[in-house]
Amino acid sequence: MASSRSSQAGHASLQLPVSPVTMATGPKGRGALAMVFGAVFLLGLTFVLGRGAGWPEGASLLTRTDSEDGGATARSSLDALPSFIESAQAKTAVTALSAASPRGNGLARVGLADEGFQQVLPLLGEAEARLIDIYQHIGQGKHREALRMTESLVAAHPNFQLAQLILGDLLTLQTHPVRQLGNVPDTTALAAREQLSALREESSRRLRALTERPPEGSVPSQILTLAPRSRHVIAVDASRSRLYLFENLTPVAAASEEPPAPQLRLIGDFYISVGLSGIEKVVEGDQRTPLGVYYITSNLNPANLPDLYGAGALPINYPNALDLRRGKTGHGIWLHGTPRAQFVRAPQASDGCVVLSNPDLKRLLETVAIRTTPVIIAQELQWVKPDAPDPDREAFHATLEAWRDAKSLGTMDGLKAYYSDQFRGAGRNPDQWWSRVDIELRNKGDRAVQLKELSVLRWRDSDDTMVVTFGEVVEGQSRGVTKRQYWGLENGHWKIFFEGQVG
Repeated sequence: MASSRSSQAGHASLQLPVSPVTMATGPKGRGALAMVFGAVFLLGLTFVLGRGAGWPEGASLLTRTDSEDGGATARSSLDALPSFIESAQAKTAVTALSAASPRGNGLARVGLADEGFQQVLPLLGEAEARLIDIYQHIGQGKHREALRMTESLVAAHPNFQLAQLILGDLLTLQTHPVRQLGNVPDTTALAAREQLSALREESSRRLRALTERPPEGSVPSQILTLAPRSRHVIAVDASRSRLYLFENLTPVAAASEEPPAPQLRLIGDFYISVGLSGIEKVVEGDQRTPLGVYYITSNLNPANLPDLYGAGALPINYPNALDLRRGKTGHGIWLHGTPRAQFVRAPQASDGCVVLSNPDLKRLLETVAIRTTPVIIAQELQWVKPDAPDPDREAFHATLEAWRDAKSLGTMDGLKAYYSDQFRGAGRNPDQWWSRVDIELRNKGDRAVQLKELSVLRWRDSDDTMVVTFGEVVEGQSRGVTKRQYWGLENGHWKIFFEGQVG
């Protein structure tokens, strides 16, 4: 949220008291904190890559003896954290059995070493693409080259904590093997518990998003129809800390044609952070990121913003009509950047906004338009083939066409049949709304109403909602007004519960 944002500074409360680079290059050893996370990272990475090149059969980056394990008790709470190694092993084992995602979300698995993964790299931010290149070199056993590349990455982005931790571990491997996981004093390991947990989760989500990919041509299930004037669309998957940016290639449909299925091309794939308390915002100040279908409303000049917001901000229209109907409160939900001292945030670290690295946000700022760019924020995106038969989409389009026919005929009773008993119009009570509609119908006469630049976005949770945006043009006129309707499924019938003009 735009107000009371002091807690957003840093990885929320996860602020490093000492720079990881300083720790990695101290005189008494390389990478104290790095060894706790980095050793887990490197060994887990070899499993994710599906390769062990450069390592003898059965060899490991870690060696542990019974006598060296005497300090484990003091670190028991740290060691109880989810093991990155175990999750990577499980990921590889399942990958060998099936290329399909086990969650039924439409994703397909791909290894970082797979030939097809090269097509993913141009979609990523510059720093993350370089990080993946380092991963690949580590997986091939090219550790000296990986070290050189990591040093270059850290020099370019000294505030990139993951890169610094990897650097510390690679430096350590140049002098001696990492003899045990978290080979640091107990007090150091315990003091870094929160930071390590956040960084492990960040790395896990990055790798999960990069090895479970939307198949080419698939789209988020919320996008049923997208008007050509919406040149781009953004979809956020909170479970993977990921933002996907699409270019809209949908052709313009003739007035007599059924709206075509959306044709989207994925052009950006970025790591993001959401609210400190997670998702599904309900009330002001709950530090949660809202879920739903929104639109970008403005582009804020970074020169007029505190450093907290980094390269700029793109506010969205939270709370939307569905949020208001449900009594949700709050305001000031933005897509924004990070302060100069940070490259990215932990997966959950904002007051409710969606936070990107500054380079990634700049790509958004250079690409998307205000008012016409939808932003879908979901707990987990479901991916579908847009041209697959969809009876629900066809049924709704038939209902929308029937509403258009009723408005063209100009009968109030026929038109009211499509509106909910709980309907409200933007800024007007129902009596005022219907009085204005009556005037519109009289002025229109017997001329038909046409719907142009139609977008239909579906949001399903405990309710089923369609967010419909279109240009309403009376036959014989060259211009009309852009309207947005919210339709809800009530007792098996679609009803409009909100309608208003889009500025």
